[in-house]
Amino acid sequence: MIITRRAFTAALSLTGLAALAGFSPLRLISDAMAQSAADVAKPQSLPDMGIGPADAAVTIVEYASMTCPHCAAFNATVFPKLKTEYIDTGKVRYIFREFPLDIKAAAGSMLTRCIANGDAQKYFAVTDMLFRSQNDWVMKNTTETLTRIGKQAGLSQQQVEACLKDQALLDKIAADQKYASDTLKVDSTPTFFINGEKIKGESSFEEFQKRINPLLKS
Repeated sequence: MIITRRAFTAALSLTGLAALAGFSPLRLISDAMAQSAADVAKPQSLPDMGIGPADAAVTIVEYASMTCPHCAAFNATVFPKLKTEYIDTGKVRYIFREFPLDIKAAAGSMLTRCIANGDAQKYFAVTDMLFRSQNDWVMKNTTETLTRIGKQAGLSQQQVEACLKDQALLDKIAADQKYASDTLKVDSTPTFFINGEKIKGESSFEEFQKRINPLLKS
């Protein structure tokens, strides 16, 4: 499915983001199964936001949409355990990539990139905050709430508006999403790759343990 500029602008008008229009189309989704770990590891249009050592034995890549309730649930219940047991101990490198399923998710991802400004720790902190307050900014006035979050993080009103109008940033998010869809066959969120092995859907901590621990021993 391709969101055309016309449909995109119409969606903006329904979400309270119409004043921030000027966005290009976002492409969305199809099919199943990644080709290889090398494909997953390829550089994207945007720099990867990752925590944990770059030379860790295991790399987990998550594709998520900021408006996805399953992604928010994973962030609240499973990710903290992964961080404590594997990421903070240097066993796992964890990379988060944007896969926005709607205009609000795209706006949330753009704001997160702007606030973080390349700082991975700040990026993960803002992502966590947006997931935890998902009902507030998704279900209510999206523009107003995201603007407030941006200001709390140190951006001015003008900087928030400029961020959400940033055509180049949206184009890069769309290009990375297209790559994930076309090459890695990501078609839902959350989708994970553990050293290239694909896992679809919200998985338990125990399921991750089963897949990670053998890779640490090998």
